[in-house]
Amino acid sequence: MNTRSLPALALRLMLAATLAASGYIHAQLYLNGYRSIHVIGPLFLLQASAAFAVAALLLLAAPLLLRIAAAAVAIGALAGFTTSRTIGLFGFSEHGLQPAPQALLSLIAETLTLLIVAAWQATEVRRHRRTQLHHIGTNRTRLDRYITAPDR
Repeated sequence: MNTRSLPALALRLMLAATLAASGYIHAQLYLNGYRSIHVIGPLFLLQASAAFAVAALLLLAAPLLLRIAAAAVAIGALAGFTTSRTIGLFGFSEHGLQPAPQALLSLIAETLTLLIVAAWQATEVRRHRRTQLHHIGTNRTRLDRYITAPDR
């Protein structure tokens, strides 16, 4: 899929939007109290900054490296979320979907980010396979013409 096509543009915009939403939620939580939590506060700021940076870059282009970065930001946030609710993270733990509604909204944004990256990658693989099959078919047609051409 050409990164300038309409579906690719839509995927880029959706991916940038989900990352920006995740970044906004983490920035809001940082400003509203998480900044005072040792280690966790700076991690929230780092996640927000990374999400905003990747979202902004996705508005310009969408090479594979940026899609991997988008997935990494989402996986990092989901890993932190899960860890903070199970074994704790740097002595910090939370329970359930607290703080509400940010926890749920963050889960939705990060899950959508991963789903969009996966869908995008699947379309890229299909496009690559179609291109390969087209080239194989074109080359076979040329070979068939050459083999069946009358001798001169």
